[in-house]
Amino acid sequence: MTSWIAGTPYAAVLDTTSRAALDALKPQLIKAGTVLFRPGDEAFGFVLTISGRINVYLNSQTGRELLLYSIDPGQTCVQTTLGMLGSQPYSGEAIAESDVVATIVPPELFERLVTTSGAFRRFVFRAFADRLGEITHLLEMVAFVKVERRLAQWLLGQADIEGVVHATHNEIASAIGSAREVVSRRLESLAGRGIVSLERGAIRIVSRAELQQIAGDRGE
Repeated sequence: MTSWIAGTPYAAVLDTTSRAALDALKPQLIKAGTVLFRPGDEAFGFVLTISGRINVYLNSQTGRELLLYSIDPGQTCVQTTLGMLGSQPYSGEAIAESDVVATIVPPELFERLVTTSGAFRRFVFRAFADRLGEITHLLEMVAFVKVERRLAQWLLGQADIEGVVHATHNEIASAIGSAREVVSRRLESLAGRGIVSLERGAIRIVSRAELQQIAGDRGE
């Protein structure tokens, strides 16, 4: 039987025992737009993503959402780890951004591997620590960095080789932890200053130097 782990980032971090146990599981297709969990749900298994991307959001009672992190192949979900290790219910919502191929590790197998496989245990906790670091950085950005700077940094990071970012104002607001109306006003301001141009479903960077200056501005 062909190993689904071969050729994935997991191959380099798992030992023979954990690989054999996980290879017995069958990968499954999760269609784009599928909601994997919502706030209050119990953890159903530990997801090992083989291809595609899953986004995890934190939603407010007012309808705003914040993109906490994305799960790409080789990465894990900190909320799922908390659920599996500490029986904590989910506080966020996970949605498949694209078609995803993943293997779901049942709770009983996850617990056994964490107990018996040092390599699997190190993988879980190293990935958990990395995620906590990312979330801490996100919270620092939202709490202490002004919106225009966060927006400029995000645009620079997401732009393609031609300087175009394909995203809606809602998607940008979710990514930088702001409201759509605020993002729209900031983009209109940047466009009015000739720094970007607004196109249908996209933003084109016109003056990268000026946008980089805003991204590096630490003033409040």
